[in-house]
Amino acid sequence: MLFGPGPSDVAPSVLQAMARPVIGHLDPAFVAILDEIGDMLRLVFKTKNEVTFAVSGTGSAGMEMALVNILEPGDRVVVGVAGVFGERMAEVARRGGAQVDEVSVPWGRPLDLAEMRTAVKRARPKVVAFVHAETSTGVRQPVDEIARMARDAGALVVLDAVTSLAGIPVFVDGWGIDVCYAGTQKCLSVPPGLAPITFSPRAMDAIRTRRTPVPSWYLDVGLITRYWGAERVYHHTAPISMLYALHEGLRLALDEGLEDRWNRHERLGEELQRSIVDLGFTLLAAEGFRLPQLTSAAVPDGVDEKTARRRLLDEFGIEVGGGLGAFAGKAWRIGLMGESCRKEKLDRLLEAIAAITRA
Repeated sequence: MLFGPGPSDVAPSVLQAMARPVIGHLDPAFVAILDEIGDMLRLVFKTKNEVTFAVSGTGSAGMEMALVNILEPGDRVVVGVAGVFGERMAEVARRGGAQVDEVSVPWGRPLDLAEMRTAVKRARPKVVAFVHAETSTGVRQPVDEIARMARDAGALVVLDAVTSLAGIPVFVDGWGIDVCYAGTQKCLSVPPGLAPITFSPRAMDAIRTRRTPVPSWYLDVGLITRYWGAERVYHHTAPISMLYALHEGLRLALDEGLEDRWNRHERLGEELQRSIVDLGFTLLAAEGFRLPQLTSAAVPDGVDEKTARRRLLDEFGIEVGGGLGAFAGKAWRIGLMGESCRKEKLDRLLEAIAAITRA
C-alpha cells in the first residue's frame, strides 16, 4: 500500500480503464474523451477557464509549462519558497531568464504574509508564484491572502496544486489564480504521467502579447491548445492510456463529490496525526497550516527512520516517504491521498507503525 508523498494507490476501475484498446489520438471517440476531461477538470479546479487540459508529462512538466509560457527573459517574479518545490519553481524561472526574488521561510512554516507583501511592493513583479501544498514539508499556504496581494499589485498568480487538487479545497476562480497546475498521482489517484493545468484569460492575454517566442516548443500552450481545442491540429501523440485513466479518476472524484472527498481527507488526516503523536512522532508543519493529506513527522527518539521505513515495506508491504532537505534522515512523509485515504487502510498503517516503532 502506498502511503508516501506520491504515487498513491490506484482504484481498480482506473487500472481497468488503462487496459482499454488503444485508438488513434485524433479518433472522434478519443476527441470526445478529451472534451469530457476538460469539462471535468474545470469542475475539479473550480474554474470556467476555457484553456484547461492535461499536459503530457508529470507535475514538474506542468510547473515548467506554467512558468515558461508567461515569463520572458528579464521579467520579475516573486517566488514563495517554503520547501523543495518552491525552490524548484524559482530554479525553473531563473533558467527561463527571469529575475527571481525569493521569499523564503524555515521548513515547516507558512510563507510570511508581511514579507511577501514587501517583496511584491519592492519588485513590482509580472508574476507571483508559490506552492499551495508543499510536498516536502506538509504545509498548506494561505492562498487567498497571497493571491489577493499579488493581484492588487497587478501581478499574475501561478499556483502549484500538485498535492492539493481533489484532496483539499482549490478555488482557481474564487482565489483569482491565473495559472494552476497539478499532478495525477496524488489525490486524484491516477498513475503519474499527466499534469492537469488551467490558464485564465488574463494569463492567455499575456502569452499572446509576448515579445519573444515561448522557449519550449513541446510545452508551448499556444500550440497545444490547438490540439485540445476545436481545431484538433496535431501537436504530439497524446498518451492515450493515461488519458483513459485520468478520465476515470476524475469521474470517481466527481461521483464522490468534491466536498465529501475534501472532508474524507481532512477527517482521516487528523486521525493519522493524532495517532502518530501518541506513538511518539513530532509533527513538523506549523499548527494551523498542516495538510491532512501529507504529514511530515519526526520519528520517535531511538528509531532509525530509514531502517524503520524499510521494515514497513518488507514486513507489511507499506511504503512511506523519507524526509527531504532539512528533514532528511529524521522524518517521514506520510501520504493519505485519494485511494490511499481510506479508514481501513489507515488502520492497517497505524497498526504497522506501532509494531515497528515499539519493537
